[in-house]
Amino acid sequence: MANIKSAKKRARQSEKRRTVNLNRMTSLRTSIKKLMRALDVKSTPDKIKGLFDDAQAQLARAKNKHLIHHKTAARKTSRLAKRVLQTTISASK
Repeated sequence: MANIKSAKKRARQSEKRRTVNLNRMTSLRTSIKKLMRALDVKSTPDKIKGLFDDAQAQLARAKNKHLIHHKTAARKTSRLAKRVLQTTISASK
């Protein structure tokens, strides 16, 4: 444990930020997993659209909070959009 007052404060702040970031990352991963599961079981297009919007919002929020790199967010969003489009096209055939 730190001896200097400012170092103790930084340790407290770091622990708080770690738990907040952990919760944010968990909710991000959960929203992506829900979307992927819905795509696998071929849910209704309305449900898939809602889950995709949620996942996209979570990715944007994580990017803005500097949890993930902006290019990582763009890549994941693009891949999810491509997968959603493929699924909706194949479902409409």
